[in-house]
Amino acid sequence: MVFLRKVKTASGATAVQIAERKNRRDVVLEHLGSAHTEAELAALMSAGRDRINAGQEVLDLGFSRDPQSAVVHSKRSRQLLETLQAAWTALGFDVIEDEAFFQLVAARLIEPTSMSDSGRVLAEVGMDPVHRSTMKRCLARISEREYRDQIATKCFDHAVNRGDVSLVLYDVTTLYFEAEYEDELRKVGFSKERRVDPQIVVGLLVDREGFPLEIGCFEGNHAETRTIVPIIKQFQARHGLADMVVVADAGMLSTANLTALDEAGLKFIVGSRQVKAPGDLANHFHWNGNAFEDGQLIDTITPRHGNTKTETKRRRREPVWEPEEHSGHWRAVWAFSKKRATRDGHTLTAQENRARAVIDGDAAVKSTRFVKTTAAGRTLDAASLERARGLVGLKGYVTNIPATIMSPAEVLSSYHDLWHVEQSFRMSKTDLQARPMFHRQRDAIEAHLTIVFTALAIARYMQNKTGFSIRRIIRTLRPLQDVTISLAGQQITAKPELTDDARHVLDALTH
Repeated sequence: MVFLRKVKTASGATAVQIAERKNRRDVVLEHLGSAHTEAELAALMSAGRDRINAGQEVLDLGFSRDPQSAVVHSKRSRQLLETLQAAWTALGFDVIEDEAFFQLVAARLIEPTSMSDSGRVLAEVGMDPVHRSTMKRCLARISEREYRDQIATKCFDHAVNRGDVSLVLYDVTTLYFEAEYEDELRKVGFSKERRVDPQIVVGLLVDREGFPLEIGCFEGNHAETRTIVPIIKQFQARHGLADMVVVADAGMLSTANLTALDEAGLKFIVGSRQVKAPGDLANHFHWNGNAFEDGQLIDTITPRHGNTKTETKRRRREPVWEPEEHSGHWRAVWAFSKKRATRDGHTLTAQENRARAVIDGDAAVKSTRFVKTTAAGRTLDAASLERARGLVGLKGYVTNIPATIMSPAEVLSSYHDLWHVEQSFRMSKTDLQARPMFHRQRDAIEAHLTIVFTALAIARYMQNKTGFSIRRIIRTLRPLQDVTISLAGQQITAKPELTDDARHVLDALTH
């Protein structure tokens, strides 16, 4: 009885042999080779089965007693490469006929690394990588041939065909460099990661599901509040848009920004700061104290300028914002949540404990909230603490959309979609490793961001279609390799067995 035999070797590989059972012992008739991966093992097993079936026609089975190992001819992650190519084509990115650009984007998705190491990544999945010099020249072509404009146009077309872009989400982040000196672009500025390295500021505009629409790069010391208007105007000019809603967090809340967006004919929803609640909700506090119900929404007005006086205490009813009647105000929607109140309460308690530790000398002196320093020493700022506790659970939203067009609940719901842009930033910074640590010149940095922007669009497309993260998709498809081996003058190709996750991904992306 001839059969295939698998044996673990000292190196950890799996040897595949054709053997025969004689006198209660396994006699090796032919050694086919050793497999180091599941794909190689599948290829050797397939080759072994073919050898046994072919040998059934002759009495001695046709096997050579001389050891003859199979040689791996090629390995290719066919499903992964075909899936990436299909997504590239589906988004219309094939308008850019540049193989090096496609390969740089593919490498960024498969295993983010340096440009020099991208060749290794591509070769491991069975792609024939272009030369490193070709990749380097591609970085120059990205700027010269305006690849980002073409990609952004195709991203917009995809977003419009899938739904609409009447509401867009905006946020900013910082990417730092391990550089000793600043230059015209890489400058020391406010860092969300509290770093003192030179950095750049990156603004990202996405649709309501997180699909990227526009990206912009600014100097590292550029104020975040000054990034939103240029990005929005660039987006408007590129696509000829006149009417849409822009949603951003409280970091974009500035008089200049809101005025500029309003003058451009755009609608906006921007997070407000909790310290504005006493002024905006003065009428509610006057008539109802600080009592709120879970989920309560209060639709009122907020001054456009800090020196604007608002008198609303004469009537119990909150004023309804009208652009003509309240020309010195914006509409403000405030929401109360018991869950947020609990979280805010825990935060305030921790801050109070920290302040008391600083006052008692048990903690190092820092810029600590609720510590009042006078000539007599440090004391607890009880009044500020009490005011803060009276505002727990409140979150405000400033908008120029009348209540007749969008209800308070819709304002709240639209703002909550901001988590999509935050998720896109997390994807770009972690999954795609957007930090341009290997680039120094501005053109190279801008080209790198274009590659990341393109990769993010493909990642979002694949994630929205499958429900899997891009990392999970790559982990699922990358090991599934078609392996071609040479044995006895013949080439045999074995295809891997698909896992349940692989079937789900392939079905979702092909339908």
